Order: sequence, then C-alpha cells, then structure tokens
Amino acid sequence: MNKLAYRLYRRVSALNHWAQRRLTAGGWMVLVGLLLTGGMATDTEQSLGYQAFAFLFFLSASAVVVAPFFRAKFSAERDVPRFGSVGRALPITVTIRNRSKRALAGLQVLDNLADPRPSFAEFVAAFRGGTKGKSGKRKSFADAPDPRRVRGPKPGDLSLVSVGGSASVTLELLPLRRGVLSFASVTLARPDPFGLFRAFRHVALPGAVTILPRRYPLPAITLPGAQRYQHGGVALAAAIGESEEFVSLRDYRPGDPMRRIHWRSWAKTGRPVVKEFQDEFFVRHALILDTFAAPEELAVFEEAVSVAASFACTIDTQESLLDLLFVGPEAFSFTIGRGVAHADQMLELLASVKLCAEKSFASLQQIVIEHAGAVSGCICIFLAWDDARRELVCKLTALGVPVMVLVIREPGAGPLERRADDPESFHALEVGKIEEGLARL
Repeated sequence: MNKLAYRLYRRVSALNHWAQRRLTAGGWMVLVGLLLTGGMATDTEQSLGYQAFAFLFFLSASAVVVAPFFRAKFSAERDVPRFGSVGRALPITVTIRNRSKRALAGLQVLDNLADPRPSFAEFVAAFRGGTKGKSGKRKSFADAPDPRRVRGPKPGDLSLVSVGGSASVTLELLPLRRGVLSFASVTLARPDPFGLFRAFRHVALPGAVTILPRRYPLPAITLPGAQRYQHGGVALAAAIGESEEFVSLRDYRPGDPMRRIHWRSWAKTGRPVVKEFQDEFFVRHALILDTFAAPEELAVFEEAVSVAASFACTIDTQESLLDLLFVGPEAFSFTIGRGVAHADQMLELLASVKLCAEKSFASLQQIVIEHAGAVSGCICIFLAWDDARRELVCKLTALGVPVMVLVIREPGAGPLERRADDPESFHALEVGKIEEGLARL
C-alpha cells in the first residue's frame, strides 16, 4: 500500500511541477475554462458552451504546437551564497550569455533544482498515517512535516540580451529543510504568442549550497559551571598533540625535553634556550544533541537541531570552548572557540546530522561520560525524558558537572512526569512554540 501511495505521489507531484512551470497565469485560466465548458459541450442544442470549449481548445492546442519551434543558444553562470538558512530567503543571481545569432528578448529564466522529492523511506516516515505520537494522539497526514526542501524559485524576467551580450536576473527561493541543496540546470522560457504556454531550452549547470538549520534568538543565559583545568591547554582541546600554551623563552635546565629547545635563540645567544609553556584554566561547555528517535518523530528532531544551532551561535566562545557531542554513524565530538574553530563550521556540521538508527542511547552516554572530566557544564538537548536520559543526567550530576536539560516535545503533548532528583534547570519545549519556550529560559 505504501509503495502504491508513493508511486501515486511521484506521478501527481511530477504532473503538478510540469503544469506549474509550463502554464502561465493565462494558461491556467484557459485550463479552468476548458474544464468548466467541457461538461456543457456535450449538448450542442441546449447550450452554446461547446463554442467556448472549441475556442479555448484551439488556443491551447496552438500554444502547445508552437513550443518546439523555440530555438536559443546560450550559456549560464550561477552566483549563489555558500550558505543559506532554513526560513530565510536565499538570493540567486543567474547570468545568461547569448550565443545565438539574434537578440534574445521577452524571455524568462528558471533555475532547476535536483529532484527534491523525498525517498520512499522518507515518504513513509513523513506521511505515516494511523500512528500515534508520544502524547497518544492519533497522527494523520496533516501532522506530517512538509517533505519539500524549498519553495520557489519563481521565474525571473530577462531583459534584452544582444548577440554575444549577457544579462543577469536575481531569483529567490525559500529553503524549508536543512542539508545540501543541489542545482541541476538553468532554463530559458519563452511564452507562446497567446501567453498561455512556455517553451523551454535547457543548459546543464550543476551546483550546490549548504542550508543551515533554523536559529532562534536566545535571551541572556548564564550557563552552568566555572573554569576548569585543561591539561594541554587549547592545543589539547583542538586534539592536536600534547603541547601546552606557549608563554615565553628561558634558559635550559637539566631535565628539559629536547623537543622544547628553541634552536634559533640558541644560535643567537650561544647557550641552550627552551620554550616555556603553561597549562590553562578556562570555561568549556558541552552541547549534547540527542539523535535517537523514531523516523515519524522527524519534526521533533529537526527542532532539536535548530535549538542546538541557536546555542552554537549565541554562546560566546571568544574566551571559552564549546564541544558538540552527538552520535551518527559514529560518535562525534566537535569543538569551537578560542581560535580552534568557528560557529559556522559547527552549523555546517549540524546541517548534515541525521537520526541514528544503528546504535542505542548508551553510545551517547559513553562519549559524554568520557568527556565529562574536561567540561564546566553541559547543555543537554533531548528528544524524550525517560530512564536512559535520566541516568545520564544523574551520572553527570554525580561527577559534579552542572546540567541544563531541554526536552523537545510533540505539539499537544501532555505534561512531563517529573521526579525530585530531576535537575533544577529543566525546560520542556513544544514543537511550534520553540521560540516562545526559549525566550523563557
């Protein structure tokens, strides 16, 4: 049944995509007129509807017949930002260079994306009717997340392009989902003489842009924890060797390792000189992202990723470190701050994170506990609040690590069952009201 529904979805979506691009506003009016007069055209004695139907049919047929005669030679270039963001308009500049022997005028430019439709597995997960969420409420197709990746771009009108000349047009699309958005080609479209149907000429132009997760504004938050001793300083935080933070040069002392000798200074002074280092104390927070949920809970997971991205952009990492911990095909630990890496790099990583189906929550618990000795505090973004997640928080608390817990929940979910040993900094955020919930932190 699911496969039949998926085939029907692909055929209907393909037909809709074709009609949206090929038909102009006038073409849609003619199509509606054909449908309205088609029923009346069967009775030629009692109604004159058949005359209107014949006229509209002639217009439509003429528009389609002249389409193959459209000829245009051109090349195209696309200028697109390196990153886009979910929910924010993404400008795309397309430059058309005329390779024909005559000027191009009265045309439109369309930028073609690679097929954005979901795979069969994504379709089933997004449109699985008849299942129940954690709240026990029966879900329907209306509750499923929008499977489309973007909205738009709409065709852009192209000004007169002389022979050998070029012209640019700016298009806008609205990303609806994070991840890599791929482009396939650019199309020049020419409406027929009646302005009903567009004729197309294509040129291949592959490209891609990374769509970053949605970010929400956060209030001024005092994160838990204080400075901690970091063996190896920032160098160890960046996982690059065991060297410490460089302080100054000094004379050699018996027992100093040879690798610390500063050879240039020895050559200048004539006596051995070594580099002196100092271990550092600084604030280091862990941002823990839960990736363990059922495929039908994709909307909850997407909001969890957005909350993590919001913290990554808001936390001041000029004088501190922020470690992102999550589990995908393998356990990931990514650090930003103090010159190690930048927030944009963490956002790029978050743009590609997916639900984890191969491993259990215990794998996340293991990497977090191994990391706990180095962090000042933890921000836990969970997709549920159950015994496994309580156990992780209790272990962190027992290790003396302050914890802030944020649980992302489905819309309309009932109140969470709380216990006396639950952390003081505990917040439940509901899908659809994430921004309001974060504002109350």
